[in-house]
Amino acid sequence: MARLVQFDRLGGPEVLTLRDVEVGAPGAGEVRIRVDAIGLNRAEIMYREGGYFYQPVFPSTLGYEAAGAVEAVGEDVTHLAEGDLVAVVPAFLQSEYGTYGDHVIVPASAVVPRPAKVDPVQAAAVWMAYITAYGPLAESGQVRPGDHVLITAASSSVGLAAIQVARHVGAIPIATTRGAGKKQRLLEAGAAHVIVTDEEDLPARVKEITGGEGVRLAFDPVAGPGVETLAQGIASGGSLVVYGALDPRPTPLPNAQSFPALTSSTYTLFEITTNPERLRRAVAFVGAGLASGSFTPVVDRTFDLADIADAHRYMEANGQVGKIVVTVTHDDDTSS
Repeated sequence: MARLVQFDRLGGPEVLTLRDVEVGAPGAGEVRIRVDAIGLNRAEIMYREGGYFYQPVFPSTLGYEAAGAVEAVGEDVTHLAEGDLVAVVPAFLQSEYGTYGDHVIVPASAVVPRPAKVDPVQAAAVWMAYITAYGPLAESGQVRPGDHVLITAASSSVGLAAIQVARHVGAIPIATTRGAGKKQRLLEAGAAHVIVTDEEDLPARVKEITGGEGVRLAFDPVAGPGVETLAQGIASGGSLVVYGALDPRPTPLPNAQSFPALTSSTYTLFEITTNPERLRRAVAFVGAGLASGSFTPVVDRTFDLADIADAHRYMEANGQVGKIVVTVTHDDDTSS
C-alpha cells in the first residue's frame, strides 16, 4: 500500500486527506517513484480551491514536483531504470497524476535525472521555479548581459530562481516586495536592487535605478490592473511577461491608448516541459547552473507528509521566502 493525499471537494487545506491506496504497476509510458520529497506550488492551492485553469476530477490527488528513486518502469520506457535517482517536473495535469504521496505513478516524460550532489529536498525545489524563470530570461533571448530585469513577487521560489537566472546570464535583477520585511533577504539572495512597493513609487524607482531607460523585461506572476504600473517602468522595445494570475481581476493590455513600444505576453513552463527538445535544453541549462553553484534552491521550511494541510496553510499565509518542501518518511523500501 501507498500513502496518497487526495481530496473529494473544493475547499481549504482541511479537505486534504492522507489515504492508504493501492499504487499498482506503471502502465505504458509511466514510471513508479518512491518519493522522498515534494515541492509545493501555489498552483496546487488554486487547484484545490477550484481557481486553476482546469478543474479536479474527484477523488483527486495533486502535486507537480517530487524527488525520489524509480521503483518500476512501464512498457516503452527506455531512458529510466529501477533505482535511478530522479525528480519530477510539471508536465501533466493534476487531474490525471499527482506527486503528493510516498509512492506515485507519473509519466516518464515528466521525469528527469536528479543532478549530482543535489539532495532530495533541494531536487524537489528546483524544476518548477527554475524552468519557469529559464524560458523568458534565458531561452527567449530577450535578456542580454547588462539589461535590467524587474522581478515581481520576488520572495517566491520562482522569483528567487529568476534572480539567480538573471545574474547567471549577466543581467541586473530588480526585485519587488510589498513590505520591507523581506527586503534584506532579497538583497542577500542576489537582487541588485529591491523596491518596496507599499512604500515606494515603482515606476519612479525603476527609472532612477536604470538611469531613465527602464527595464528590458518585467517578469510578473500577479497580473490584474497592476500591469499598467509595471509597463511604465519598461524600456522602449522591452517586454512584459505574465506567468501567473495571483490577482483574479481582469488584466488589461497595458497603457494601450498610448501605444507603448513594448510586447506583452503570457507564459507558463508547460510550453517547455511538454516539448521534449525544449525540456532537454532547460534541464541542461538548469543542471549546469546547479553544478557550477550559480543556482541554489532556497528552501524556506519543510513539513512531513502527514502535515500536508499545515504545509498548505503556511503557504497560504504568504510569509515564506523560497520553497516549501514536504518530506516523506518510509517504514520500508517496498511498495504494493
